[in-house]
Amino acid sequence: MAGHVKSVQTTVASDNPFAELDSAGITPFHWKIMFISGMGFFTDAYDLFIIGVALTLLKPIWNLSPFQVSVLGSSSLLAAAVGAMIFGRVADVLGRKRIYGLEVLVLAVGAIASAFAPSFWWLVIFRFILGVGIGGDYPVSATIMSEYSGTKVRGMLVSLVFSMQGLGLIVGPLVAIALLGLGLNHDLAWRIMLALGAIPALSVFYMRRNLQETPRFAALAGKMEDATHAAGRALGQHNEPSRDEGPKRDHKNLWAELSVYRKDRVMLRWLIGASLAWFLLDVAYYGNTLSSPLVVKAINSHGSLLTNTIITLAIFTVAAFPGYLVAAVAMDRVGRKPIQALGFLFMALAFAAIALLPGGSQAVVPFILLYGVSYFFTEFGPNTTTFVYPAEIFPARIRTTSHGITATCGKIGAFVGTFAFPLLMAHYGLQGAMGTVAGVAILGLLVTWALLPEPKGESLEQISRDDLLRIQQSEQQGAT
Repeated sequence: MAGHVKSVQTTVASDNPFAELDSAGITPFHWKIMFISGMGFFTDAYDLFIIGVALTLLKPIWNLSPFQVSVLGSSSLLAAAVGAMIFGRVADVLGRKRIYGLEVLVLAVGAIASAFAPSFWWLVIFRFILGVGIGGDYPVSATIMSEYSGTKVRGMLVSLVFSMQGLGLIVGPLVAIALLGLGLNHDLAWRIMLALGAIPALSVFYMRRNLQETPRFAALAGKMEDATHAAGRALGQHNEPSRDEGPKRDHKNLWAELSVYRKDRVMLRWLIGASLAWFLLDVAYYGNTLSSPLVVKAINSHGSLLTNTIITLAIFTVAAFPGYLVAAVAMDRVGRKPIQALGFLFMALAFAAIALLPGGSQAVVPFILLYGVSYFFTEFGPNTTTFVYPAEIFPARIRTTSHGITATCGKIGAFVGTFAFPLLMAHYGLQGAMGTVAGVAILGLLVTWALLPEPKGESLEQISRDDLLRIQQSEQQGAT
């Protein structure tokens, strides 16, 4: 049996149509993919921060209750769970190319409509539309980047796509500071803040719609010539784009293939592990980040909204953004699993230290330092790795579906954290809220260590055993 498996693996290695792509470094085409994929996450992070400031302005204008603030802050995150599931499955059925760009169009429509919302419930509806677009961006962008990347740089490139969130976290406060500094009417200011979220999304719509299908999906659809052409473009061998809509898969048994989660215990364990880790991360991260204006207000109660926004900007710039960049550099050197585990550990330590801080929220300098540490290790750790993992460890035929499932679980966690964090602060204070998310981070560490693999240095097919399974099935059918 061992000799048979070895011969199958040898066949896979010698018959790998992606061998040259897997061994390649970074080309100009990869940077292009990184940019057009990353702009969706720039918008995601911009929106994540800006809604917190907008709600601070809206609360007295519309006389919002704490419950209404929680609903508005979390509605787009619940919608993102829906968008990730829908776009994730459709991209495995119809192809990455056929739907790419539609998610940012939905996002832009939601952002513009939100700016013109006449009342609370209309704003909730428009934010939900925006969230569907944000959620749809996760599985498709991550998979497109991973399926074009070489083995030794894949982790870095997928991480860089996600690191565009860091820029969004910086630009969000800058926009808020500029608008608040202009002294605009608050009702106009929050509307402009939300509308500006459409600009980065629309800026890449045309490029996304004209992107060629990935080599992996083209091969999955049986179009090896298209797969070779797409790989050649990524390697800089030719530049002419594909003019068709992309290859289609045979729709027979497309839903039956999801039985892999039931039949393959390894895939099921990885799906549970990736989903739980993302859920736990987002419970801690989104509740904390979206409520950052409230958190900073708690430790600087006499500061103006403008002053506290500047403090938040400093934390994001000095701590959060470098975390993304360090993660990208370390991803293919250290590995996904150690980075995620280390991130969860230091998140827990920082949150616990804040909860136990003598003097509580009045100890401003120690609080800001610990808050910054929590942000660095969140971005360096699980906030990046939970995005990278599902783009690598699942077979091509269910890759965006699996990423959609894990992202859905993450966004449900984001909804829970965003909804619960303000309520926890209201009832138990900042220390109680931070103590809770410290416990959540510890659970994330345990899930990472027990359920997830290390995909560093392996091709996508080696990680998921995709070609090995296909060849084994073919040989079994031939024997019968």
